[in-house]
Amino acid sequence: MIILDNVAVATVDSAGTEHRTGHVIIDGERILAVGAGKAPIPAQPVTYIDGSGCLVTPGLVNTHHHLYQWATRGLAQDATLFEWLTTLYPIWRGLDDTVTHAAASAGLAKLALTGCTTAADHHYVFPSGGGDVFDALVGAGRRVGIRLEAIRGSMDRGQSHGGLPPDNLVEDTDAALRATEDAIGDYHSSEPNALVRVAVGPCSPFSVSRELMTGAAELARRHGVRLHTHLAETIDEEEQCLRENGCTPTEYAEQLGWLGDDVWLAHTVHLSDSAVKRLGSTRTGSAHCPTSNGRLGTGIAPVRDLLDAGSPVGLGVDGAASNEDGGLVVELRSALHQARQRGGPKALDVRQALWLGTMGGARCLGRADHLGSIEPGKLADLAVWNLNGLDYAGIEDPVAALVLGTTPPLKLLLVGGRTVVEDGELRSADTTALAGELRTASARLAEAAR
Repeated sequence: MIILDNVAVATVDSAGTEHRTGHVIIDGERILAVGAGKAPIPAQPVTYIDGSGCLVTPGLVNTHHHLYQWATRGLAQDATLFEWLTTLYPIWRGLDDTVTHAAASAGLAKLALTGCTTAADHHYVFPSGGGDVFDALVGAGRRVGIRLEAIRGSMDRGQSHGGLPPDNLVEDTDAALRATEDAIGDYHSSEPNALVRVAVGPCSPFSVSRELMTGAAELARRHGVRLHTHLAETIDEEEQCLRENGCTPTEYAEQLGWLGDDVWLAHTVHLSDSAVKRLGSTRTGSAHCPTSNGRLGTGIAPVRDLLDAGSPVGLGVDGAASNEDGGLVVELRSALHQARQRGGPKALDVRQALWLGTMGGARCLGRADHLGSIEPGKLADLAVWNLNGLDYAGIEDPVAALVLGTTPPLKLLLVGGRTVVEDGELRSADTTALAGELRTASARLAEAAR
């Protein structure tokens, strides 16, 4: 049993319950109790943690990432999305299982060190001769120790068929569907406390055929897993979709069976009012990636409108090649700032930003019954933020300090009651070794592309 005592608590439950000074009691992998004041001390032995000056929140949930991209940061710095992709695709042809594992391990470590306890990673690049890169991704998740929503992506529309990726970087349609089904069988767990779950994720309408999109939707629903893809990220995408299909990306997604409460979409920047309403009425989720959208200049997603329409919205870091920071907690502030740039200072407040990074993300991933808030019976995925330093002195509201201030160090990060980060240091892996592996992987990719 673990007792977190003398902490400020932001539960992010449906009532928005907070305790300026409170406690959380953890029994095994689940939360036993949460409340105001000092914790009652039980008779049995406990691990007692004095959290004076700290804020405990639910562990953050990352709804969209491309961890392999940690090996190609800093490139195409001033490019649009399509320019960025065409620059990087030739480099990603050199991706293999060793590079993938090194990049994913480093990326997951950064996520853990910035409060993330669950990460959805969309992996869609499977070069011929690269080994089992999906297994390498799953292995990285197990190494770092946070929960992984491993999205088996795919592309079958190369340049010769009007797509963006080189032909030698795409898969055969049937082969992609078979490999996706194999990934579900090999790695997916439907248990509430699962550390690894698999979702189905054809990359995007401009790199995937209609046949793969519809086949993937049928496959996912047959196996009871979730669906994820990129949608409405740029004006270029919308123009291409109108030219090729005579409809907007959202209309195209609906034609293919890609709207519903088992679907969450990455970006959703360029949506008409009717598209926002349709996502809301179907309870289709959205992974909002504010820093990546800013890096690529794609625009500002209508987050306030989506929330008001009833669409679950979570936060995504996106690939580190379009978000070199790679941390999750900074996305709380970025989301708030972008919402206010679009809709004024009341468009999103600090608690709504925290909701996006916790319960909103859990809803997108279909895990809100067990993750995303601090409530008895839920999994003990918790972030304990140390607000004792100079950067937070004098900020009375601890949630404002977290969202608006600089990234606080973690006193503790728990995943199912297990310690992953303690006193600002990753306990599950050696970060010096991870950095060395990442440097080697990046150099290998760069050399192969010359």
